[in-house]
Order: sequence, then C-alpha cells, then structure tokens
Amino acid sequence: MVEACRVHVVDDDASARLSLCAFLKAHGFEAVGHATAEAFLTDMTSETGLCVFVDLRMPGLGGLELQKLMQDSGRTLPVIILTAYGDIPQAVEAVKRGALDFIEKPGNETQLLAAISAAASLAAHRPPTAVPHRVVSQRLARLTGREKEVLDHLVLGMTSKHIADQLGISQRTVEIHRSRIREKMEARGLSDLIGMMR
Repeated sequence: MVEACRVHVVDDDASARLSLCAFLKAHGFEAVGHATAEAFLTDMTSETGLCVFVDLRMPGLGGLELQKLMQDSGRTLPVIILTAYGDIPQAVEAVKRGALDFIEKPGNETQLLAAISAAASLAAHRPPTAVPHRVVSQRLARLTGREKEVLDHLVLGMTSKHIADQLGISQRTVEIHRSRIREKMEARGLSDLIGMMR
C-alpha cells in the first residue's frame, strides 16, 4: 500500500492500540501499531505515512518527548495526541508545540477520521520543509548503490524510461527504486528530493 495511506499508532495499551488499528484498517488505511515510542522510532516504516496517533502517557518516552524527538530529527509526520481525561492540559501543550490535534480516548469515528483528513490536507498543502544537511546525509546513507544512481538521474529531471535506458534496467525496476527512494528519503515527491539534493 502507498505510504499516503499509512497511519501509525503508538500506544502501550495493547487493547487500545489494536482497537484503533482495526478501526483504521476497516476504513481502508494501512495501520502500523507500535507498543512504545522507542519501537516507533526504530521502525523504518515510521519515516513515512499520513500521520501518527501518539498516546500521551507511556512507559519510557511519553508522547511529548516523542513529539520533540521527531521535530529535532526533521520528521514532518503530523502528530495526533491520544489522551485520557485528566491529561487535557498536557495535550493542549502538545498542540502548542505543533501537534495537529488531540483526541480524548477512545475517540469516536468522526473525531478520528477528521484528524486524519486534516493530516492529509496538511500534507497536500505543506511547502517542502528545509531538511538539515546532516538529516539528508543520514537518509542518503539508507539508499543502496543502485538507488543512489537512480536518484542522481531523477534530480536531473530524467523520466523513468530514460533512466531505464541509461542504466540498462526495466522501467518497472526504476519505478520500484523511485518508490523506495521516496520512502527512505521521506520525500512527498520529486520537488522534495530536488530540494534535499541542492
């Protein structure tokens, strides 16, 4: 499934996490559950997606700490905070720090889908963010040699067909490389990639 349909859920409460993931899957999203913030940060798929639902209170890294780490590392995935009733002031603080929204657990269908819709709208209209040089270097290190070759051709404005001819591979293989490059580089499209490679 394309990354535009991927939604992450970070919650140490297994029943809450599984319930939200089941809800998301029923509405056509690729739901990826993470039991801890640390697990989310080390999962390669956490680099891409539409948004991430984050529980405010978890053992280890909590929602606010995770949000800050994501911002510090240049991750632009919109954060939606999940909170219990007593944590509303902290949830408001998270929104002030850049979280897209907060939802009091367990949340209803309208709230959850509205939050995802807001994340999709944000992604569609957000100008490419300036990614720090060290973050671009870290992302480039994830690419295979062949993916780097494809990327070099892409930023020169070459079409998949021309790249395939240049590298002696099929156009389909180039398309697969393009998809992996976009995912590993956390780019929404070619304009993001060109911006990073400047």
